[in-house]
Amino acid sequence: MQDKVKNMKTLVVGTGYVGLVTGTCFSEMGIPVICVDVDKEKIDNLKKGILPIYEPGLQELVEKNAKAGRLEFSTSLADCIDEAEVIFSAVGTPPDEDGSADLQYVLDVARTIGQKMNDYKLVVTKSTVPVGTAALVRQTIENELKKRGLSIEFDVASNPEFLKEGDAVNDFMRPDRVVVGVESTKAEEIMKKLYHPFVSNNPRVIFMDITSAEMTKYAANAMLATRISFMNDIANLCEKVGANVSMVRKGIGSDSRIGNKFLYAGCGYGGSCFPKDVKALIKIGQKAGYQMEVIESVERVNDRQKYVLFNKLHAYFKGDLNGKTIALWGLAFKPETDDMREAPSLVIIKELQKAGCNIRVYDPIAMTETQRRIGNTVTFTDNMYQTVENADALLLITEWKQFRVPNWQQVKVAMKKPIVFDGRNIYNAAELKSEGFEYFGIGVN
Repeated sequence: MQDKVKNMKTLVVGTGYVGLVTGTCFSEMGIPVICVDVDKEKIDNLKKGILPIYEPGLQELVEKNAKAGRLEFSTSLADCIDEAEVIFSAVGTPPDEDGSADLQYVLDVARTIGQKMNDYKLVVTKSTVPVGTAALVRQTIENELKKRGLSIEFDVASNPEFLKEGDAVNDFMRPDRVVVGVESTKAEEIMKKLYHPFVSNNPRVIFMDITSAEMTKYAANAMLATRISFMNDIANLCEKVGANVSMVRKGIGSDSRIGNKFLYAGCGYGGSCFPKDVKALIKIGQKAGYQMEVIESVERVNDRQKYVLFNKLHAYFKGDLNGKTIALWGLAFKPETDDMREAPSLVIIKELQKAGCNIRVYDPIAMTETQRRIGNTVTFTDNMYQTVENADALLLITEWKQFRVPNWQQVKVAMKKPIVFDGRNIYNAAELKSEGFEYFGIGVN
C-alpha cells in the first residue's frame, strides 16, 4: 500500500496557507502532488516560483519539488481527479454574514469530485469546517454519483490542520500530533501510510471519529484564544491594582497544569484562524441550542483589547491627537508572516486616522499587503529608524525579532518626544526609562 500511495498522485485543492504547505510538504517526502486552485493568476505565478504568501522555508521547498517533478499546479480539479486516490480539500471557509463558516467552496469541491470520479477516492477535509461538514460532503458526492447512475466506493475523512503561521513548514514536517477522523479501516490505513514519513520515529497520528476530529480543531483554537484573552483581562486588571502581569505570567506558567505558552498579554490576537474559528464555534453552539458563554467572552475581550494601545496613547495626550505624528513598528498580526487578516494594527490605524494623526509605519514583510488593504493612507517607510523620525510616540504592534534590541539612542534622537507604547511587552521598562524614554506596556505599569 505504501508504494501505491507514493506512486499515486495526491490532489490538494486550494493553495492558501494550508493547501500550499500541505501539498509542498507531502511532495518533499516523495509523494507526487498536484495543487489545484481556480485562481489562474495564482497558479501561473506558482508555476514561475512566485508564491501568494510569505512563509519561512516554503519558497525553497516549492522550487525544489517543482523542479523535481513531484509538485505540479493546475487550475482544473476535474482534469486531475482520475490521477489521484487521495484528494485533500483545503479551500477557504470564510465567515458568513452571521459568523458561521461559509461552506460553498468545500461543497463545490465535493460536487466536482462526484461528477468526475470513476474509481475509489479518499476525500479528506483539511479546511477548518463545522461539525457535520463531512456528512454534507459525503451526501454531496453521493448525489452527484446518483445523477450519473453510478455506485462508486469512496471514503470521507477529516484531517484538521494545526499549523502556526510563521512556522507552518516545521509544524507539518515535524508535527506534535496528526488528528484524523475516519469512518472505515481502508481510509485509516491510507492515512497511516500517507503520514508515516512524518511520524515514523514517534507515532503521533490520533485516529477518531469524524465528528470528534472536526470539533477538535475548533476546540484547540478556542482554547488558545481563551488563554490569550484571559491574560489580557488579567493584564488590564493588573494595571488597575498595581500588579505586574509579567510576574503573574511567570507565577502561573510554572504550574505544570497550566504551562507557560500563550500566556502573553498584548494588544489582541488576529490572523486567519482564531477570530474566524471563535465566531464559527459560537455559531455552532447556537445552531445546537447551546450558548458558548466562555467563548463569547473571549471574542468580546479580544475585540476590546485591540483598542487598548490607542486608548493609552489617547489618554496620555489628554484626548488631543490631532496633528500628532505616530510611528508604528509592525503591521502583520504576528511575526514571520505577511498576514493582515484581523490584525490589531488595522484597528489602531483606523483610530489614529479618526483622531487626525500623521501615521508612519514599518513592517519587515507585511508592507505590500497593508498597502493593498488601506492604500497610501499612511506613510510607509524603508526601515524602523526612518519610521520614528519626528514622531510624537512609538507604538510597537508586532514583535518581530529585529525590533527587540533597537539602538535606543538613535531612536531617541530621531523622535520629537521619546515615548514608547509597547503592545507586546517585549521591552524592559527600567531600561527604557534609563535611556530617557517614557514607557507604557500592557499590564506592567
